[in-house]
Amino acid sequence: MTGLWIWVTLAAAMVQTLRFMLQKRLKGVGLSTGGATFSRFLFGAPLAAIAAVLTLGLTDAAVPLPGLRFWVFALAGGTGQVAATFLTVALFSLRNFAVGVAFTKTETVQVALFSALVLGEIVSGLGWIAILVGLGGVLLLSRAPGGGGLRSRATVYGVLAGGLFGISAIGYRGATLELLPLAAFSRAIITLACVTFAQSIGMALYLRLREPGELGRVLAAWRRTIWVGVTGVAGSAAWFTAFALQNAAYVRALGQVEIVFTLVVSALVFHERLSRREAVGIALVVTSLLLIILGGAR
Repeated sequence: MTGLWIWVTLAAAMVQTLRFMLQKRLKGVGLSTGGATFSRFLFGAPLAAIAAVLTLGLTDAAVPLPGLRFWVFALAGGTGQVAATFLTVALFSLRNFAVGVAFTKTETVQVALFSALVLGEIVSGLGWIAILVGLGGVLLLSRAPGGGGLRSRATVYGVLAGGLFGISAIGYRGATLELLPLAAFSRAIITLACVTFAQSIGMALYLRLREPGELGRVLAAWRRTIWVGVTGVAGSAAWFTAFALQNAAYVRALGQVEIVFTLVVSALVFHERLSRREAVGIALVVTSLLLIILGGAR
């Protein structure tokens, strides 16, 4: 079971890449950034609820009643994820698909700091080396071809998204720990169902007030939006399980493998090319992943 979190994280990163690809394509069917973001939760909520009911029906363990700390962690994580997803979708109109997602990977350093401050979970020395090598790769990727670099709007969006994803990771890790001694998968599914329900309600209210008519457009495009929900809930189930098994900093650091999957999608689906500098940046990210696997976490 020691290395199970690695395989679960790899699966989560792969499914999340597929979801981002689908969300980028939703921008081409007339949906706003908010609508494309909401589609991730609309169809995911009922699927998560069904999964939670089935999981609880198959377990003999007593289920602890979620307390105040659980809801604080869960809602903080859910709010951070919605805002981060919103910024990530907005990134797609600013930069190359692969590089745009790479901006969000600054979250690894932020997660490590948040994890130590909020949950008291410390990252090892080799873990920090791996995280910083990965950050170096992200900084290379953050330099826009037309100039601007770290001051560009895409970089600001990416760093903010990374920080919000970091808050989300810590919130979800904390929420799953509040459901001990349940098994990791049971804790993950229960947390996922609670969070996804809250996110869908919150996003629906936001769109109703700020973007009249967008709810109808999301529903009208259900043949395409439903797959965003399916991949979203599948990826989240894997992320939540990984958070239940391991320090969130290590999970998110290993999750940078998503940039490799994204590169494949960028080249094969969107026919986008990367520069030599961007290739070096991605190589550093991959190196950091290997350090995490080989010695950053056991």
